Amino acid sequence: MALPNKPTWELLAEPDLSKVPVEEYEYDALLVGGGMACTGAAYEIGKWMPAGSKVCLCDKASLERSGAVAQGLSAINTYIGENSPSDYVRMVRNDLMGVVREDLIFDLGRHVDDSVHLFEEWGLPVWKKEGGNKAPLSEGGTPVRTGKWQIMIHGESYKRIVAEAAKAALEEMGYDLHERMFIVKLLLDANKDNTVAGAVGFSSRENKVCVYKAKAVLVACGGAVNIFRPRSTDEGKGRAWYPIWNAGSTYTMCMQVGAEMTMMENRFTPSRFKDGYGPVGAWFLLFKATVVNGAGESYVKSDAAKAELAKYTPYSEAAVTPTCLRNHLMLFEMKEGRGPIFMDTAAALGAFLDQKKADGMDEKALKKYWKELESEAWEDFLDMSVGQAGLWAAMNIEPEKVGSEIMPTEPYMLGSHSGCCGIWVSGPDEDWVPDDYKWGYNRMTTVNGLFTAGDGVGASGHKFSSGAHAEGRMAAKAMAKYVVDNADFSPALPQSAEELKAELYAPVVTYYKHYQETTHEMVNPNYIKPRHMMERLMKYTDEYGGGWSPYYMTNGHLLDIAMKHLQWLREDAEKMAASGLHELIRAWENLHRIWTVEDHLRHIQFREESRYPGFYYRGDFMQVDDKDFDGGGWKCFVNSQYDPKTGEWKCMKKKCHKIISD
Repeated sequence: MALPNKPTWELLAEPDLSKVPVEEYEYDALLVGGGMACTGAAYEIGKWMPAGSKVCLCDKASLERSGAVAQGLSAINTYIGENSPSDYVRMVRNDLMGVVREDLIFDLGRHVDDSVHLFEEWGLPVWKKEGGNKAPLSEGGTPVRTGKWQIMIHGESYKRIVAEAAKAALEEMGYDLHERMFIVKLLLDANKDNTVAGAVGFSSRENKVCVYKAKAVLVACGGAVNIFRPRSTDEGKGRAWYPIWNAGSTYTMCMQVGAEMTMMENRFTPSRFKDGYGPVGAWFLLFKATVVNGAGESYVKSDAAKAELAKYTPYSEAAVTPTCLRNHLMLFEMKEGRGPIFMDTAAALGAFLDQKKADGMDEKALKKYWKELESEAWEDFLDMSVGQAGLWAAMNIEPEKVGSEIMPTEPYMLGSHSGCCGIWVSGPDEDWVPDDYKWGYNRMTTVNGLFTAGDGVGASGHKFSSGAHAEGRMAAKAMAKYVVDNADFSPALPQSAEELKAELYAPVVTYYKHYQETTHEMVNPNYIKPRHMMERLMKYTDEYGGGWSPYYMTNGHLLDIAMKHLQWLREDAEKMAASGLHELIRAWENLHRIWTVEDHLRHIQFREESRYPGFYYRGDFMQVDDKDFDGGGWKCFVNSQYDPKTGEWKCMKKKCHKIISD
């Protein structure tokens, strides 16, 4: 019987936790997460684990609609195809302003296509080029490219297709799948230093706590959303570009047990259709739309824009301007009073028609072509961002007839899109990989037995959905080797199951102990509700940490204030209250967000430059300092580490090696 979502007269006093059962499990490998990375790991791991091994995947939601691809997707953004992994490294390196782990990117680039071929084999419809090879991609089929690395798909059921394959693989091996199980804390071994031993979580559907022992753990729970104040307000506040259930759990759980983090100062601030957060990639790449200012001018080609970009050579001189610098130009234009910014969707579609007319297409064929073009434009959103299509309909906007406003969103933290924050992991153990990039098993963190993939792997963005799946498979293979090499390891947990249950359910106890002391449950001197905690966090990050309201600007003084507020938030988080399982989820998500934000702002404090103009600015260090690590500059990684024994943090520089030539 689940806790009610509203107080009842049967629960007037402190709840009896003895009635909350605890289930204890022991596995060889535990997969935490339900997105593309963990489904990739679930599909792959059984091929390499020893006979008779035990594996479990824990997903906070339902595997079929979990993760960033939950709503669907209209393109696979990483497909190497006729390109080379080396070119892929060059693209990622330039887009992320020169500071990336080239070993991890190259390693992914040589494996990612295999996952894409599997997707098509499992039933994912891939667009094939008119007049090209219609065979499957694995047999040389010619996909419709929207850019050098992207291919178009009919992807409303993308995640369901991938999840089905993962479930089938788990079932075939006799492995377990625990859905609606929110893992909130990793556990270090009681006897072996710096070694993961398991995890603990609770069910989101019934009163139940699960404690897991495991020889190896993969944590891949996505990035972090709702850490900065959104542009949406009131009833629209839940609207975001990235899925709102991504609460920084990947980063927090790993940093809490001492995993070294990297590039946590990096955040992604995407430009999206205003209010609906609809993606702009297909309009830019497939339909060749341009952006214009309020006067209808294509500002990216102006002399002012060229002069502004010249400050950021050599990155701005690449064939594709880095994502952050495209944002920077948009912000520059708006600050100069030439906003708002529109994507000229009507002109883009009109240009297609004009070209067909010039090619001699007759009127009947032209009408048919227009219907197909219009259908493709709408499908781009109905596949992956239904809310944007709904917003356009509500505002009487027909994008084929009129342009639509775009705007930089609030910042997000992730490691698989055009961002690169995450965890410092070991790369492949090969001769060409620098020694300080490899210390253990591929994609293993600095904590023994703890692996990550997708958004969890730092300093190597642009994986997207296909790359996250491939990286999950790579991590799973390495996990299996770790399990085999440590067959005699017997995990021992430092806390009892009852102690862990009391810790997880503390917000519930706090609520029922005090909720009758005020006339409204949301206002109480003895506790704070998760919603109010999140509102406070968003206010501090926005105003002091470089959110959208100050145009993503912060400085050392503002960051000092932010850190004080975060300290108080952490203290107040001990008094979060949950009236039911839904709020218990929100309470733990907020705790994860606070930890993630703290590390993020510590990194921005430490890095005395503005490495990512357009994503954030240090007003007291506006330059990009491209002197290398040995010269005392900032063309290096910023890493951090929390010590779970002392509670102390440290930040440090790490050398960035260039492996692939220009």
